[in-house]
Amino acid sequence: MADKGRARKVAERTKVLMAQGLDTLVKDPRLGFVTITDVRVTGDLQHATVFYTVMGQEADREAAAEVLEAYRGRLRTHVGKGLGIRLTPTLEFVLDALPEDAAHITDLLRETAKRDAELAAARKENNYAGEADPYRKPRVADDESEQDSQ
Repeated sequence: MADKGRARKVAERTKVLMAQGLDTLVKDPRLGFVTITDVRVTGDLQHATVFYTVMGQEADREAAAEVLEAYRGRLRTHVGKGLGIRLTPTLEFVLDALPEDAAHITDLLRETAKRDAELAAARKENNYAGEADPYRKPRVADDESEQDSQ
C-alpha cells in the first residue's frame, strides 16, 4: 500500500496527463469544452477517479461522456506511459457537479441579499415601543450640577 503523499502525487500527475491526452489524443469534435477538475487515486494506486466538467447543455455533457468512455483505453495507455509506475490505474470518469452547485449557491446568496434588503427597509419604518433609550440614568446631585455650571 502506497503512502498518501505518493497517491496525491500520482493523482496530480494523472490530472496533468489526462488534460494533455484530451488535447492530443482525442480528435472527436463531440468532446467540446471539457475541463479535468480533479483526480483521486486509491491508496494502492490501482484506481483513479477523474472528475470533469463540460461547458454547454445536457446534450453536450452526454456526448462528452460517450467520447470519454470510447477513449478510455487510449487515455489509460497515455497515463501509464507518463506515470512510469509498475501498474497503470484504471480510469473512471465522473461528471463534476461543481458548476451547478456554484449556480445554486449564487441563487441562494441572491435570495438572501434580497431578504436582507427587505428586513433593512422594514427596520427603518419601525419605532421603539417605549422610549428611545430604555435604560435608567444616574441622577445628578444638585451640588454637582451647580459646580459644573460655574
